[in-house]
Amino acid sequence: MGVSRAGFYKWKNRDKSKRDINRDKLINLVNEVHKTHKSHGYRWTAAFIRLEHKYDCCDNYVYKCFRYLGIKAETKHQIHSRPRKIKNRYPNLIFTTWDTVDRPRQVIVSDMTAFKFLYFYFEVTFYFDVFTKEILTYRVADRRGSRWQYINGLEDVITLLKGCTEPTVIHTDQGSVFASKDYNELIKDTNIIRSMSRAGKPTDNPVNESLNGWLKEELFMDFKIGDCQSRDDFCKCLERYVDFYNNHRPCFAIGYDTPNNYRKRYYKGEILKKNTFENRVLSDKPKFVQKRLQKKEVSKVSTFENQYL
Repeated sequence: MGVSRAGFYKWKNRDKSKRDINRDKLINLVNEVHKTHKSHGYRWTAAFIRLEHKYDCCDNYVYKCFRYLGIKAETKHQIHSRPRKIKNRYPNLIFTTWDTVDRPRQVIVSDMTAFKFLYFYFEVTFYFDVFTKEILTYRVADRRGSRWQYINGLEDVITLLKGCTEPTVIHTDQGSVFASKDYNELIKDTNIIRSMSRAGKPTDNPVNESLNGWLKEELFMDFKIGDCQSRDDFCKCLERYVDFYNNHRPCFAIGYDTPNNYRKRYYKGEILKKNTFENRVLSDKPKFVQKRLQKKEVSKVSTFENQYL
């Protein structure tokens, strides 16, 4: 440290400075006041010391004394807090295995997104095909907070899936309508299986969240939906965009193909089914955590081989 032993012990055994004496005095004073007035916090304590003990001190310094002594205002009222009950009505059947989806209409995701511009507020519910990224259907709410755009959209999906023998997973969040009895009774006699994100986990539905972001960006920037002057204008603009999205817009996730053409190529046999979805391994751990654990395992194996083989 560059300090002699004699200098260190001289510094260690030095007399207390005036600052140290004043600090210890205030700490003792704060402790005494708190013992007799436990119901008050540091601001009241500082004001009491200034008035009754004529000792000049600021609120912040008294707060530091509270922290140093480990004390705080006390109350007879007990805080009754209950842990939140998380009830998953339907299990999450996807987690981080979105890349294993290997055919159209295998997994469909849905969510509501809101459009706010001028004095308008529109709620729109979309249904996306995870494999082709196609907008299967969409519904615009007739009023704020309406539930019919969710139900009517599901009815459209059920009609679209008629004649399909393979099961379809519909994945949503835990919204009140998605979890309602009326919504889920519609799929009783169908091949649709319900899946839900965990509570407070929007990352459990990343396909829908990212598509909603791209969709709104293009609608406002390219299709000027913010210039609409009525509900009819909004609906017509949305209709034009959905046609553009499904038939003309190149999508990076499917090799810069269009969603409709990608689906047609699959049914022509140009895109092979890999059967990866049926063999998926569900895990609630994020992908970056899984990759980190895999790297650790690989490093352990390589270390073992280098030492003993």
